[in-house]
Amino acid sequence: MVEMVTRPYAGAFEAYALAHPEVLCLSADLTSSCEIDGFRDRHPEQFVSLGMAEQNMMSFAGGLGLAGFRPFLHTFGVFLYRRPYDQLIASVAYPRRKVRLMGFLPGVTTPGGMTHQAIEDISVMRSIPNMTILETGDATEVESICAAADSIDGPVYCRVLRGSVPRLFDSPIEVGRMRELSAGSDVLVVTAGVATEEALRARGALKAAGVSIRHLHINTVKPFDERPLLDHIASVKHGVITLENHVTEGGIGSLVAEIMADHGVGKRLIRLGLKDTYAHGGSRPYLMRHYGLDASALVAGVERLLGRIFGVTEADLDAVRVDAVHSSAKAEAL
Repeated sequence: MVEMVTRPYAGAFEAYALAHPEVLCLSADLTSSCEIDGFRDRHPEQFVSLGMAEQNMMSFAGGLGLAGFRPFLHTFGVFLYRRPYDQLIASVAYPRRKVRLMGFLPGVTTPGGMTHQAIEDISVMRSIPNMTILETGDATEVESICAAADSIDGPVYCRVLRGSVPRLFDSPIEVGRMRELSAGSDVLVVTAGVATEEALRARGALKAAGVSIRHLHINTVKPFDERPLLDHIASVKHGVITLENHVTEGGIGSLVAEIMADHGVGKRLIRLGLKDTYAHGGSRPYLMRHYGLDASALVAGVERLLGRIFGVTEADLDAVRVDAVHSSAKAEAL
């Protein structure tokens, strides 16, 4: 039975910020939605509300970084790179300010549709010099994301999970180090974020079908240590499958493809993710199934890679976890 943790970010950020008074909490009018409303109420001296003005918040954060503070910016991921892109480059990335961009609702983890779904954020952030990218995949990684982000000498963008979050791991994020979740020899599966939970749902059925899966979970997207990944690719017979809560262009799939191409790796790669499309509104399990980001899609990807049909049904997979759209763990459905 997987432990579910309610609002893990709220307590983790409060504890970290109180231990580091140079950390400031910035909000862009989504305070409750980013689980920092309690911090605002209890510690107003470390809290700044910038309102619905993300461009101004980004420039303001750059100034705070210059003054020796370490601002943590809290809003939905889309509002940290689409709207304030110019200020992100000029005020934060170019001068390497220690600004921590905490982006909530990554990918299709919101029913809010394209205006709220950060589906190309990794593509954008990977292309920005000086930018570090971290992604949380469970409650333990959410609880450790503040310390991980604040260890970076420069700006960092984080994809943060909120609400009721499963605990899959028992150790915190180690920046630059991937997690090896299984050590199979047939196919390498590389996942990040909520896609890891979907891969875990599929592993038992694939094992029963006679497929030996080597599974890696990535929480540090940039910078990325290529050597361990190349060793893992060399350890499997048939090839690599990436599964991500993101478009396939510029994300984890592109990262793996680039590394394989740069080093002349001649194994097949299948990239699973959003295929040149925006997602519409709906629950996370529905959207992941509809757009081919779930456990069933991974099984189908393994079948394509191996040229075999296993006959795995939805009943053969571990149960899907369904989140309540409206619950006490979320300020609102978005």
